Amino acid sequence: MLQMIEDINSAINNFIWGIPAMICIIGVGLYLSCRTKFIQIRKFPLAMKQTIGKVFEKKEATKGAMTPFQAVCTALSATVGTGNIAGVAGAIAIGGSGAVFWMWVSAFLGMCTKFSEVVLAVHYRERNKDGELVGGPMYYIKNGLGKKWHWLAALYALFGIFTVFGTGNATQVNTITAAINSALLSFDVISEANVSTSNIIIGVIIMLLVGSVLLGGIKRIGRVSEKLVPFMAILYIVLALGVVVLNIQRVPEVFASIIYGAFNPMAVTGGVVGSFFTSMTKGVSRGIFSNEAGLGTGSIAHACADTAKPVQQGFFGIFEVFADTIIICTLTAMVVLCSGVPITYGEAAGAELTILGFTSTYGNWVTIFTAVAMCCFAFSTIIGWGLYGARCVEFIFSSKVVKPFMVVYSLVAIVGATVDLGLVWSISDTCNGLMVIPNLIGVFLLSGTVFRLVKEHFAEEKQEAA
Repeated sequence: MLQMIEDINSAINNFIWGIPAMICIIGVGLYLSCRTKFIQIRKFPLAMKQTIGKVFEKKEATKGAMTPFQAVCTALSATVGTGNIAGVAGAIAIGGSGAVFWMWVSAFLGMCTKFSEVVLAVHYRERNKDGELVGGPMYYIKNGLGKKWHWLAALYALFGIFTVFGTGNATQVNTITAAINSALLSFDVISEANVSTSNIIIGVIIMLLVGSVLLGGIKRIGRVSEKLVPFMAILYIVLALGVVVLNIQRVPEVFASIIYGAFNPMAVTGGVVGSFFTSMTKGVSRGIFSNEAGLGTGSIAHACADTAKPVQQGFFGIFEVFADTIIICTLTAMVVLCSGVPITYGEAAGAELTILGFTSTYGNWVTIFTAVAMCCFAFSTIIGWGLYGARCVEFIFSSKVVKPFMVVYSLVAIVGATVDLGLVWSISDTCNGLMVIPNLIGVFLLSGTVFRLVKEHFAEEKQEAA
């Protein structure tokens, strides 16, 4: 039975993340970029000013909302996760170093896609019965396209519910337990015989922490995210930059292999990865898995922002993809490739390959810091996806189902800590792909609204400046 599920999922996964997904993701991203005259380039300095410049602003959000910075931190908390560590390593192992180039391409186009998603989410959001701001793909499809498209909005929310338990929770907890156990084993704190007990203890602790944050409501989610995300990002960036600096002589060779391997992977991987299409699909799919541009999930958090300017909040979408993929994913790739650790091309790899890159440069003591960074990454992802799942559940059912969902979602942490998640990872990847389809259909059909709002925003800015 399990084998049959695996075979069916594999067939669906190969189709979704094959040519249809590449056409959809790259095609819509390119269309939006051209129609907005490549806003991710033209307005990049402004986007950085509107985002990084807001970090130190002290502002209280109105009831049922987050500050714009809390919203972006919540969205980043969900995107900056194991995809940045395990996903990048896996893409390199299966697609060769050239997969990193295609990750960059997906990020470049994804900046405009995510910008559009955020603009639509803020524009078409609404308040629920509890007075909280709610929005995202299901809401902009429902409110922007009318009743005849409600089925598409419901379909997106349904796929979202399936995805959150795997992508947002179980796989993240599994990464946390692996990182903590790796550190404990390297310092002989526990033995191999105690790993299963350690897993249960870690799972229960995570369950209690997740429950206490999520059940505290949107305000607590925002407060935790705005403190956790900057800390974890800085810690990881410093560690990764250290690896690059200590292996600086290899940097030119690594960049050359990334560019050359994107179009000729066979030459870089010794013939193991011989397909240009494999390199491209792995790079693009892992890029989307990491930055979520095209999934639409990040816009759910942005819809909670206490702002009246959709385009201004949209700049946070550009910043997110840039920070997530261009900075953090690139640094992960450099850790793996610059450190010179052996890569078994053609075979699945994950966080262990990235950790090996750190330990080969710094020594075993760094496992403490990598464990802390990975725990922060994974925990923040669990929190962010908890909010996404709650909004999807609320859309299909009602706000009364949200708290029971939060309890069940928290309990899944124990499952994630104690079982083998090979099939769960695979199914989660498929569900991610299924979420892309209704979202990008909605974004494409509502693209005219995005272009109009952009035009109106800058016309108003020009008037105010005059």
